[in-house]
Amino acid sequence: MMLYKLLRSLLFRLPPETAHALTLSVLEHLASVPLFDTLMSAHSRLPVKVMGLQFPNPVGLAAGLDKDGTCIEGMAALGFGFLELGTVTPRPQPGNPAPRLFRLPEHHALINRMGFNNLGVDQLIGRLERRRYNGILGINIGKNKDTPLERAHEDYEEAFRKVYPHASYVVVNVSSPNTQGLRSLQSIDALKKLLSTLLDVRVNLAREYGSTVPLVVKLAPDLHDADLEDTARLLLELEVDGITATNTTLSRPGVEHHPLAQEQGGLSGRPLRDQSLHVLKTLHAYVAPRIALIGVGGIESGADACARVRAGASLVQIYSGLIYQGPGLVKEIVRHLAADSTLATLV
Repeated sequence: MMLYKLLRSLLFRLPPETAHALTLSVLEHLASVPLFDTLMSAHSRLPVKVMGLQFPNPVGLAAGLDKDGTCIEGMAALGFGFLELGTVTPRPQPGNPAPRLFRLPEHHALINRMGFNNLGVDQLIGRLERRRYNGILGINIGKNKDTPLERAHEDYEEAFRKVYPHASYVVVNVSSPNTQGLRSLQSIDALKKLLSTLLDVRVNLAREYGSTVPLVVKLAPDLHDADLEDTARLLLELEVDGITATNTTLSRPGVEHHPLAQEQGGLSGRPLRDQSLHVLKTLHAYVAPRIALIGVGGIESGADACARVRAGASLVQIYSGLIYQGPGLVKEIVRHLAADSTLATLV
């Protein structure tokens, strides 16, 4: 941990996106070093079955950190039980203008307005076809910025069809705050249209490929409880497989007076923890045990992860916590979950 704190202090002297790209590049090269993965992933076994999939452990990499799958082997070497790539869109897009990623170190938080910057689904598939990693792989899909909302389902369908044979599960991202209008797809009518389209497509894809890939929906932490209830009822009706709770927040809990608080974008990290946990608990009250829940948002310790499991999460994911706490966080969480009797509640 002390070594990582030193490394973090050096990385934090670089612009956030520069540090991010450098870290991914170095980590991917380290993955080819003999015994690196064995050393990093030791004691990270804690098998759990969720959505019909067998996970080596319930700790995953959240979407957004490796959008284009450039560090699959490197991330896998850290001992994650599963990886989630994306958000990926049908066509490449640069995202929003820089600067668009901001650190709030004293709060262990980030604000980002990246805007689904990615190289496009075809580039991602090319990498997936060459990967060595054969573990659980989620792929998070979204729409291109210039696609009208009334045609958003076409983008999601195109991405869904292309990633289907390569994904262990697919996440429908309708909750990023950084693509204009995207969160309106969380309205009941829009969400029903979108998910019904994808579920109908999945029937044919399952027949073509001989397996049914689980479909997961990622929701915002800013939905009111009444909206969460309505959404839960819809997802139960449609029989989706999972819900990821949550994406980043537009609110600024605990950081209102920070100089960067007025920057547009989604807040992640420690300040999001309680808000995300509340959404998870609320959803669990409606959908358990029929829909699996993935807890993400502000998890930066084993205790945080255990709280998500006690609240009903079957899996947890980290992103900001990994940046602030380092790769040892994966094993710490696995160790705490293994010692927590509530692990038996995983579905």
